[in-house]
Amino acid sequence: MTEMLDEAWNLSPAVALRPEPFGAMAYHFGNRKLTFLKRMQLVEVVRGLAGQPDVRSTLQVVGVPESQWPGYVDALRGLAATDMIRPRTTSTEAVA
Repeated sequence: MTEMLDEAWNLSPAVALRPEPFGAMAYHFGNRKLTFLKRMQLVEVVRGLAGQPDVRSTLQVVGVPESQWPGYVDALRGLAATDMIRPRTTSTEAVA
């Protein structure tokens, strides 16, 4: 878990988030995957990734209790496995 907490990530440029009452739908236009983000706080985390230096900072800014971080990291790993989010390799990729 620690490695991802210290890494910078972004929403994939091929992904659109559509707000829904339950959270959001994430659609990847490249691989045509559809993912449901069923917690509004997870949507905030995903949207906030680009504006923070790492996942840890994003979770803190969004207000996720540290005891819940492992679950959020698992969810982010799942999103990474389907290319919904991508590692950010340079600071110039950050979008405020």
